[in-house]
Amino acid sequence: MNPNSADLTYMSAAEQGRLIRDRKLSPVELMQSCLARIERWNPVLRAYITVCADSALAEARAAERDIIAGRWRGPLHGLPFGVKDQLNTKGIKTTLGSRMLGDNVPDHDAAVIEKLRAAGAILIGKENLHEFGKGGTIDFAYGQPRNPWNIEHNPASSSSGSGIAPAAGFTSGSLGEDTGGSIRSPAAANGIVGLRPTFGRVSRWGGVMYGWTADTIGPLTRTVEDNALFLQAIAGHDPRDPLTSTWPVPDYAKALTGNISGLKIGVVRELCWPDGAHPEVTAAMRAATAVMTGLGATIREISLPKAKYAVPLQLLTSDSDIAAMMLKHWLRTHWHDMDTGTRTRLAAGALIPAAVYHRAMRARVLVRREVLAALQDCDVLVCPSSLSPPGRIDATRETVDSPEAMQKKVLLRRISTYPFSMANVPALALPMGFSKAGLPLSLQVAGKPFAEETVFRVGHAYEQATPWHARHPDLAKIAVTPG
Repeated sequence: MNPNSADLTYMSAAEQGRLIRDRKLSPVELMQSCLARIERWNPVLRAYITVCADSALAEARAAERDIIAGRWRGPLHGLPFGVKDQLNTKGIKTTLGSRMLGDNVPDHDAAVIEKLRAAGAILIGKENLHEFGKGGTIDFAYGQPRNPWNIEHNPASSSSGSGIAPAAGFTSGSLGEDTGGSIRSPAAANGIVGLRPTFGRVSRWGGVMYGWTADTIGPLTRTVEDNALFLQAIAGHDPRDPLTSTWPVPDYAKALTGNISGLKIGVVRELCWPDGAHPEVTAAMRAATAVMTGLGATIREISLPKAKYAVPLQLLTSDSDIAAMMLKHWLRTHWHDMDTGTRTRLAAGALIPAAVYHRAMRARVLVRREVLAALQDCDVLVCPSSLSPPGRIDATRETVDSPEAMQKKVLLRRISTYPFSMANVPALALPMGFSKAGLPLSLQVAGKPFAEETVFRVGHAYEQATPWHARHPDLAKIAVTPG
């Protein structure tokens, strides 16, 4: 195989893994191909803050030797992966996207990185993000992340680089972190698959988790099968994270049957057809429901009237949690060192009165209860992952100076993802088509707590019945100049 071939780097991780297992593809060849793409296009796309080229190549050579010797570890052995740069990596700097942490080198790996290494996967680099994993960054310390489908457009936040990298063929898969949509939104904007797992399904130990009651770690990949393989490797109880569950981890790949006949799918009215939704998104959503009907699923529209409150409730609670963690050592002492967007949002979170915070926490229970009640009558709930195609970078910065801007830039941008974060249920974003301008559109599938296999089952069946996952951005059209 040509080590510079886009066919190789855009191949699914599952297929790459099968070729490596069968000794038809060298892990070294794959790693060299990915590193060549990073070297050429990362100066524009800014997916990576740190690239571990030397160690990744050395580990690829070791993986090749092990596989030749009959010590194949499984489907991820020899595959490159990247991680959002808020996950600690031993001996490799972890910046959290902040200039203040440019020299921060941890002495340990996060639990999820330990697990991927144990599965034979190879860390290729640390991926760009909004400062401290918060949305709203205006001036990126390590370069403006750009959408590989159109570099003038937003790759979404806050796991921006973790969405760009698999979409651009820089890696076989990434890990991101999702509080209110920070995995699903970049997956949607970059035309790939991203999962927010059930809260407690994946250990957060070794990650810098400021949103303690909402943060989750999950995979971003090119296909649903790839996502299932990565989740299989990182899921499970970890005594170092007291909030991880002991609920058994199933074999997710077994759920990928392509058969969803008889499943009950709820189409959420308030999240699919609200005022302000882009007409191309609503048209794609109607087409997606027709595909699922054709696959034998029972489709019915359901209502979540409290879903609209998820956005302010999440901002009142998670933003307050994060601000409380950062108040003493960051906001008070490094105010001028932070990006303006970061410090403005954190300062607002720090000013939320305790009485308001506690009322909002109680109200979150009502939203969660409504979502869980709907899932008693449906196997999954579906809606768009985003109600508009990815916007231009300048237009999507969260400068809110009017009620109209609040509706468009804050509420509509979050309403699709926040209710499922608040319910702490698994939610999967996957390709649903493209706008007339060639920008990705995305379907979201949410399920019962710890029912990731059902979410994967529906997502995979839809994916295999549609052509969207087989389309990839043509990076050759990008002018290679530093961005």
